[in-house]
Amino acid sequence: MTRRYFGTDGIRGRVGEYPVSADFVLKLGWAAGRVLAGGERRAVVIGKDTRVSGYLFESALEAGLASAGADIRLLGPMPTPAVAYLTRTLKAAAGIVISASHNPFQDNGIKFFSGRGEKLPDELEDAIERMVDEEFRTVSPERLGKAERVADAPGRYIEFCKNSFPADLTLHGLKLVVDCANGATYHVAPRVFSELGARVTAIGVQPDGFNINRDVGSTHPGAMCEKVIETGADLGIAFDGDGDRVIFADNQGHVVDGDELLYIIAAARHRAGRLGGGVVGTVMSNVGLAVALEREGIEFRRASVGDRHVHRMLVECGWQLGGEASGHILCRDLTSTGDGVVSALQVLGEAVVSGRSLRELADGMTRFPQCMINVPVRKCFDPDGNPAVGRALAAVEADLAGRGRVILRPSGTEPVVRVTVESPDADEARALARRLADAVAESAGSTSPDSA
Repeated sequence: MTRRYFGTDGIRGRVGEYPVSADFVLKLGWAAGRVLAGGERRAVVIGKDTRVSGYLFESALEAGLASAGADIRLLGPMPTPAVAYLTRTLKAAAGIVISASHNPFQDNGIKFFSGRGEKLPDELEDAIERMVDEEFRTVSPERLGKAERVADAPGRYIEFCKNSFPADLTLHGLKLVVDCANGATYHVAPRVFSELGARVTAIGVQPDGFNINRDVGSTHPGAMCEKVIETGADLGIAFDGDGDRVIFADNQGHVVDGDELLYIIAAARHRAGRLGGGVVGTVMSNVGLAVALEREGIEFRRASVGDRHVHRMLVECGWQLGGEASGHILCRDLTSTGDGVVSALQVLGEAVVSGRSLRELADGMTRFPQCMINVPVRKCFDPDGNPAVGRALAAVEADLAGRGRVILRPSGTEPVVRVTVESPDADEARALARRLADAVAESAGSTSPDSA
């Protein structure tokens, strides 16, 4: 079926604009209650990040679910992976996260987890979309759902994260900068690292409803890098607004992204004989990751962009480890979805065991220069079906002559087309990306922005 609401990662958009509006989210909660909880008194867990609009949508979802006869467990501000974990441990029918991840506070969204703490399969999302079109009918008064708050939710998740770190290791002696993006990890991530023994300087831990992801976090790593240099820290760790992504900075303030972190974890596990198969990346994973893994004797496959696609391929292959350059890393042997804190602990564990610095660990992978440009477009614009874009793409690929890659794809979360070029030469990557981005912008009737 053609989807009207669900994108790459749930439903997302500008607050107040359909479908990210109170009336729609009320109906969405009702539809989800009917589909996921079977219209029975089964609990659905709700968590959110720190956006001011979270209050609005939490109330709307609560009302919709209760109208469908589902009970509700309210977690308050919690990272997305914490909601997945608590959905499993509370034996809930499903989990819902109110978050727009790395987007600014003006946006928000709704993401769903199954009772196993995994992103919903396509057929369940399709069923929810169909149910939204049905007539809203409240169950009889004696069947209405009830809501209660889970008071110990942060503590439960903190202990879960700590238990993912080897019991015989400690972070004593490590000095860390931890950037929580003024988002959902602000009250849990610093405690995890501190309780494992690290000396933590925390930034981005004063959310006010409006400053989530603003000049901090994994999408704005400059704040973390500057604080690492200022404090003389061993490394920095930055999460996005909902805590499912993580990137690092070395002791010189240089960013270590998700591809490099995935390589560090994979190489360490492979050498220890506990990788459990190969590694799944995405079409956006840097060529350097594939080359480095091949050198280690590790099989590498690419999935479509989005952690749900990475997870699906991992399940199909029977493998445990995958991720994206954005820092969304899945360790299926430890948890059911991408978890920034758990992933960070796997990297820190290897640093402790090996006695090597983060830079030394990351030097095993050499990144190909990459240039990505986000071109704003109308939602209906299809670059694949545009002849002018097709000609420009063919010309760029001909110039590369097999020495690099070109990726042209619409975003699943924003009205942009992402133009990415990888080449052994950074200047060539920038020039070719700019040429293709200009062609997309001209065809879409928009302005081509600066490269990312």
